[in-house]
Amino acid sequence: MNMTKLYFTAFKAILIKEITRFTRIWVQTLVPPAITMTLYFLIFGNLVGSRIGEMGGVSYMEFIAPGLIMMSVITNSYSNVASSFYSAKFQRNLEELMVAPVPHYVMIAGYVFGGVARGLCVGLIVTLVAMFFVEISVQHVGLVALTVLLTSILFSLGGLINAVFAKSFDDISIIPTFVLTPLTYLGGVFYSLSLLPGFWQGVSALNPVVYMINVFRYGFLGIADMSVPLSIGIMIAFCVALWSLAYYLVSRGIGLRS
Repeated sequence: MNMTKLYFTAFKAILIKEITRFTRIWVQTLVPPAITMTLYFLIFGNLVGSRIGEMGGVSYMEFIAPGLIMMSVITNSYSNVASSFYSAKFQRNLEELMVAPVPHYVMIAGYVFGGVARGLCVGLIVTLVAMFFVEISVQHVGLVALTVLLTSILFSLGGLINAVFAKSFDDISIIPTFVLTPLTYLGGVFYSLSLLPGFWQGVSALNPVVYMINVFRYGFLGIADMSVPLSIGIMIAFCVALWSLAYYLVSRGIGLRS
């Protein structure tokens, strides 16, 4: 067996393990996002949206749908890798991978694409839920696919980095609670950035989630608050930066060896 085939087998094994892990407990991993997003559509879409009317030239329900889909992708991609990688570290299963004749980037890719698989799966479920409330139309299919893939990779890497530094299971929830949730709620899911005063538009430009939701909404509705090429460039830059950091931490064994 040549090395490329060996590495691919290792990657596939980790990926299958990750997919099996979240599909085996689908009641905990796949059903809650569908219920949560249904409540968002009912409360913000039907009740609040009927009073707001249009935003960005489309109905409020259409406006928030891409943001809600993206929010579910972000949350689930992050939490899947953070919990899985930390569990492997806590149970010392990770030590077997660390000494295996497989490059660290293969191990990282296996976990990250496991998170991507859950993010895409939940995103599809939420999209199906959204279709019960609003007519979903996609104007730029390729852009939607690229955005959801880059976003899922980015936050899967973030979850892995969180797990590397975590010293207890409680540490896994700190970043989602105090960083991830504020960033997503202030990322333009429920409002257009054009409604903000100039100062707060500038502050919003520092939020990376804004660019993801901006491109994703443009892919669906053809409306954007910021430059689409700039937004894609920022997402790619964040992916490269987080991948480099994750590889550095794992290859040096920082937070993994006791």
